[in-house]
Amino acid sequence: MSGETRGNGEADGLPPADGPQMFVNIQYVKDLSFENPRAPQSLIQPASQPEVAINVDVKARNLNPEAYEVVLTINVNATAQGEPVFLVELAYAAVVTVRNASEQMLATLVLVETPRIIFPFARAVIATATRDGGFPPLLINPIDFAELLRRQQSPDQAPATPPGPFV
Repeated sequence: MSGETRGNGEADGLPPADGPQMFVNIQYVKDLSFENPRAPQSLIQPASQPEVAINVDVKARNLNPEAYEVVLTINVNATAQGEPVFLVELAYAAVVTVRNASEQMLATLVLVETPRIIFPFARAVIATATRDGGFPPLLINPIDFAELLRRQQSPDQAPATPPGPFV
């Protein structure tokens, strides 16, 4: 095998694989916002342990027949005694190439596997933002993206079908 291997797993000179393939071409912070609305009081006189609400969403859009931009959006709202402590909004994205995948497999690769791969990086961005905002780093527990996709699908769709065209 004398094919040259590229950094993303593709190989020149080798026959293409018959099965589905997915390559993460790039990942990046698309949007990041951290708010500490009561600073410095929230840092000088910390109230009780804040209640933290986390909202997660995954969206994808087609860039060309084989490339998709997948955006993992995580919103965090921490409050203590009804007062805001901090807010974090992160849109963390990746561009992936998907080849040889059926429609059912495409939805799984784009809306489940891609966010699963990029989640640890998004988690680190949020942990760093909260730490740099003067709070302990917020470490979000792992997310079941397959369950998230199932919840977003309408009841009349089969479990593994794509949820319509990517938005």
